[in-house]
Amino acid sequence: MASKKFTNVYIKDNFSIVGPLEANGTLKNYDLVMDDYYYGEKTFEQAEIKMQKVVVDNLLRVNHLLESKIDLLIGGDLINQISISSYNASKFHIPYLGVYSACASYIEELIVASSFIKANQANNVIVVTSSHNLNAEHQFRYPIEYGAIKKHTTTFTSTAAVATLITSDETNIKIESATIGKAIDMGVKDVNNMGAVMAPAAADTLSTHLKEMHRSIDYYDLIVTGDLGKVGRDIFLEILAKNYNLPIKKYLDAGCEIYTESQETYAGASGPVALPLVLFERVLACKKYQKILVIATGSLQSVQLANQKLGIPGIAHAISLEVNS
Repeated sequence: MASKKFTNVYIKDNFSIVGPLEANGTLKNYDLVMDDYYYGEKTFEQAEIKMQKVVVDNLLRVNHLLESKIDLLIGGDLINQISISSYNASKFHIPYLGVYSACASYIEELIVASSFIKANQANNVIVVTSSHNLNAEHQFRYPIEYGAIKKHTTTFTSTAAVATLITSDETNIKIESATIGKAIDMGVKDVNNMGAVMAPAAADTLSTHLKEMHRSIDYYDLIVTGDLGKVGRDIFLEILAKNYNLPIKKYLDAGCEIYTESQETYAGASGPVALPLVLFERVLACKKYQKILVIATGSLQSVQLANQKLGIPGIAHAISLEVNS
């Protein structure tokens, strides 16, 4: 089975830092805001490493924890060989695992952390992820300076870093279960249409989760997808209705919730940070929902294979949260 139950896994705290554009978007309760994209460093890559270190440092500080009290650090990002997370991990004396599911990396991190805690192999785990718009554009598309014209299907990589403390100590946010997604390639080759790449995987993971957990879609107060964006969200809803007979009402996509229309970010936000930013700053902050299914979405592309005109696999991983207000 792709779905697993957890009995003793909780989210204790979260710390975030965002870029200037994100700070001027629809969400306003971020912990820290960067004044510029260099963040006092010489390169954008070094800025993103610093972003990760800052959120981990602050998560430790506000929870009064020493590094020795953290059993595992799990990191993931978008840059070659998850180099941002690995360079950040080298600055801490904590056992480290790096994971990669593109923009679904954060939920993969939570699933790995939850598995260690459920097995009584860890008590405190920090998961961290980040993305930086200028780094992602340089690697996956064109440097911003090139001035390439964007398609309306293109999503805008968010600049932010998020660190979350997962623990065996009971809190009001329980990670109740998870579903590991399948890599699904529907033959979409357009790197500027990640929503179309990821939507089929998101629909498959939702259907699998409901089937294996023996739940109806009405079991959840809210279903949140990661970064399908406006185009991918519509495709996702169409696939659910036509292929799975799953009409969905209590739903939002994080990619559609970060920026305002006037910010001109095309189809919406993307990046592994989009989902946790919306999850913590909007969904959990409103204290309205008790049962939440969170489905992270990722486009598993590489520059080399995209240039060979291969289809791009999509992935979606899910976790189920139970919240006691």
